[in-house]
Amino acid sequence: MAEIIALCNQKGGVGKTTTAINLSACLAAAEKKTLLVDLDPQGNSTTGIGFDKYSVEHGVYDALLTDADLSSLITDTAMPHLKLLPANPAMLGAEIELVEIVSRETILRNRLNSISEQFDFIIIDCPPSLGLLTVNALSAAHSVLIPVQCEYYAMEGLADLHRTISVVRDRTNQNLKVRGIVLTMFDGRNNLSYQVSEEINKHFNNSVFEAVIPRNVRLSEAPSHGKPIILYDATSKGALSYIGLARELLSRSVV
Repeated sequence: MAEIIALCNQKGGVGKTTTAINLSACLAAAEKKTLLVDLDPQGNSTTGIGFDKYSVEHGVYDALLTDADLSSLITDTAMPHLKLLPANPAMLGAEIELVEIVSRETILRNRLNSISEQFDFIIIDCPPSLGLLTVNALSAAHSVLIPVQCEYYAMEGLADLHRTISVVRDRTNQNLKVRGIVLTMFDGRNNLSYQVSEEINKHFNNSVFEAVIPRNVRLSEAPSHGKPIILYDATSKGALSYIGLARELLSRSVV
C-alpha cells in the first residue's frame, strides 16, 4: 500500500510544486512506483512534468467530481516508475463544486484508496491555500511534507497550517503525521538564508530534513522544458539536493 504524502504550504512561492515534481521523480528513479497528484488548479505540476494542461481532457477534476474509473485518469510520464494524475482548467471551479457534495472532505481519500495498492508513494501537490482541496489532500494523506523558503516571513502561515492539520486530525484523519519541513531556495551567499535555517531548526528541531534545496538556475529552467531536474540536468546542485531529499525520506521515520 502506498504512503500518501501531501506537500502543503498555503504561502505561495515556497517551492512546493518544484518539490512535488522533483521528489516524485527521484523516488521513481529509485524504482519506487510513484503517483504525482496535481491538486493545484494552477496545474503547474502537470506542465512541469511535460504535459499541456489545456490539452488534458480528464484528470483529477474527474476523480473528485465524477464516477470515472480512477485508473483511466492516470497517465504515464517520461519515467517508467512515475505516473501522473493531471490537472486541467476544469479544476478552477472544483472547490466551489465540492461545497455541495456530501462527505466532501474525504472524496480524494476514498478515490486514492482504490488504487493505493498499485504504488509505493502517492505525492499530492496541494494548492497554496487552506481551502477544501487542501483539506481533501490532508484527509487522504498519511503525512504532510512542508516546504519552507529561506527568506523573510519564512515562518509566516506555519502556525495556521499546523492548526489546520490539528482540525483535520480531529475531524477526518486522526493518524495524520508531519513527515517534515524542507528548506528551499537556500542561497549560500546570503546570511539571511543561514539565519532562517537556524531559526526554523531551533523551532522545529527534528522535524527539519537535513537535505536543503538551493537556489539553482538549472532547477529554475527545468519546468520550462517540461522535465524534472534529474532528466534536465542530473549533475546540477538542484538535482543532487532532491536526490538527497528522496534518500533521506526513504530512510527516516514519520515524525
